[in-house]
Amino acid sequence: MQVEKFYYDNKIVKAFGYATILFGIVGMLVGLWVAIQIYYPESSLNLAATTFGRLRPLHTNAIIFAFVGNASFAGIYYSLQRLCKTRMWSDRLSWIHFWGWQFIIVAAAITLPLGLTNGAEYAELIWPIDIAIALVWVIFGINMFATIIKRRERHLYVAIWFYIATWVTVAMLHIVRSIEIPYSATGSYSWFAGVQDALVQWWYGHNAVAFFLTTPVLGLMYYFLPKAANRPVYSYRLSIIHFWALIFIYIWAGPHHLLYTSLPDWAQSLGVVFSIMLIAPSWGGMLNGLFTLRGAWDKVREDPVLKFMVVAITCYGMATFEGPMLSLKNVNAISHFTDWTIAHVHIGGLGWNGFLAFAILYYMIPKMWGTTLYSKKLASNHFWLGTIGIIIYAVPMYWAGFEQSLMWKSFTPEGQLKFQFLETVTNIKPLYVLRSIGGALYLTGALIMAYNIYKTIKQGKFIANEAAEAAPLIKEVSPKKEYWHRVLERKPVRMLIYSLILVAIGGLVQIIPTFLVKSNIPTIASVKPYTPLELQGRDIYVREGCYTCHSQMIRPFRDEVARYAPNPGDGGYSKAGEFVYDHPFQWGSKRTGPDLAREGGRQTDSWQYTHMYDPRTMSPGSIMPRYPWLLDRKLDTSSTPAKIRAMKKLGVPYPDGFDKVANRDLMKQAQRIVANLKKDKIESPPNTEIIALIAYLQRLGRDIKSEPQQQLAENK
Repeated sequence: MQVEKFYYDNKIVKAFGYATILFGIVGMLVGLWVAIQIYYPESSLNLAATTFGRLRPLHTNAIIFAFVGNASFAGIYYSLQRLCKTRMWSDRLSWIHFWGWQFIIVAAAITLPLGLTNGAEYAELIWPIDIAIALVWVIFGINMFATIIKRRERHLYVAIWFYIATWVTVAMLHIVRSIEIPYSATGSYSWFAGVQDALVQWWYGHNAVAFFLTTPVLGLMYYFLPKAANRPVYSYRLSIIHFWALIFIYIWAGPHHLLYTSLPDWAQSLGVVFSIMLIAPSWGGMLNGLFTLRGAWDKVREDPVLKFMVVAITCYGMATFEGPMLSLKNVNAISHFTDWTIAHVHIGGLGWNGFLAFAILYYMIPKMWGTTLYSKKLASNHFWLGTIGIIIYAVPMYWAGFEQSLMWKSFTPEGQLKFQFLETVTNIKPLYVLRSIGGALYLTGALIMAYNIYKTIKQGKFIANEAAEAAPLIKEVSPKKEYWHRVLERKPVRMLIYSLILVAIGGLVQIIPTFLVKSNIPTIASVKPYTPLELQGRDIYVREGCYTCHSQMIRPFRDEVARYAPNPGDGGYSKAGEFVYDHPFQWGSKRTGPDLAREGGRQTDSWQYTHMYDPRTMSPGSIMPRYPWLLDRKLDTSSTPAKIRAMKKLGVPYPDGFDKVANRDLMKQAQRIVANLKKDKIESPPNTEIIALIAYLQRLGRDIKSEPQQQLAENK
């Protein structure tokens, strides 16, 4: 049989590898900055673009899409060519993918600090960037599938299965989460509202972790671990079970982020059941990885690549055991809204994603430059700094999470709350300091890696087009009896279709009833649409990232009702019908500050004004940043009519023609707030952003506060 000669494209791998290092360090620097802001708010520099609320989304997007995303693409382009024994189908598409993805990252780095955001966690990017993401993702998919189809290797190795499932599922998640109504060149409102938006968000958010941070990285593990260990994967059969069970079960688990909220109980229960089931396939993958190293532990002690991989896979196992445990309602009642969740997420992010990215960089770069790693000692130092950094980061956050929950739920013998919310924050400041030290150690390790890789490159010579040869793929007659997976393993398009069907089932079962069955979202007659001024204030609230620290969801716990809705007329815990006009929902996922669901009327307008100017004036010891620019910045009322029209298209019952008179209504309400401030000797123009934000904060919960009294009157 004639052997064909061809060349692997290493240039595209090099480009994605460089981007991984650059954006990884930038993302970690931003993460360290926001970690310091938690206990030293003055480090925000009192600038709008550098507050915690704006930098935290920048950090998460940089780590997820810039660091892990680029690392995944580097590993996929390197491994896919070698697994298929062919060059990528189109060099041009490879480079369009690369530059398109970097353009998206830079656009995110510019827009997020400017406050241009959708306000949905991990999906904050504005609608034009969402469109760009979809286009670039399609280009990547075309190139990947065309490469698979022209392969010289009949068998589709397990890593390729994970790449296929990643592509099709991320496409589905991104498209559904990005359905929105634009009202300007940069602004839009989510098509979904309230409970429905929350369900779609965490169906997306949980599975963005699953199918952007897990499945492609598992594919990389299945390729690079056996290569680095020079051993076959432990169990091919286990990899089959791992893959199909994982992609089917994972997609159902999103509602475990919404336990004890206003989401219907049946959806919460589904999320819990499938989360517990996730342990089996997740640990199947972990064990398959670790057992691959049986008999190679002497090599692990010497090889930095394998060291990083062992810790990465161990962290994957820890995170995928802890996640299902956190989905149990009795555990979630303790962990949710606390720093326990932050620790859990960073075990996966720092350990699983970060360490595997480091491992594949250490593996690929010496090979592409035809040399050996410059210094194993430096790589070992990186390994230990990173490992110790993870421990010093995570352990204080676990401690902080338990401390927060215990303090939140503590009552005096007389039945009163024992601690004010601010006490629960100031008490754990030393733990936040430790967290930043752990992050600094991890970042130091990454900087050492960058130097080590630089020196490795300097001592080698880059092989841009790596020569290879293989026999062409010849069509063979399949045996009459053949296992189903063997058929799929040589039919990539069929595998794509089956994967799409499998992952779509869970989303459809959860989302469709929530939209079509009205009893899932009972309406509340007293809940009215936001006034134009309140709507503008809400958009400012989203722009400043207030949802990153404050929740708007009072769960049906004694301590939460006592803390956030203590009076009989306050409306008690949150109900599904409260949020029908919230595009997007603002339930939050972390309480660094108190819940705001019933904030309206709890403080005066002047208190809110002064608190935004300098939180420590009204709440000594507060770690909230200052927002002095809100007092001077003019409110953009020119956008009001477009916002009203967009909301009306979404089903918000504004009267016909209201967009034409909305600003008149806005100014009347603004003048009332200005008059209230003047009574307390505060002078403020009515057309400033602080007035709109005060209007929104004073609205929160007002519609619900009268509801119990109305029901009582009706009963009489």
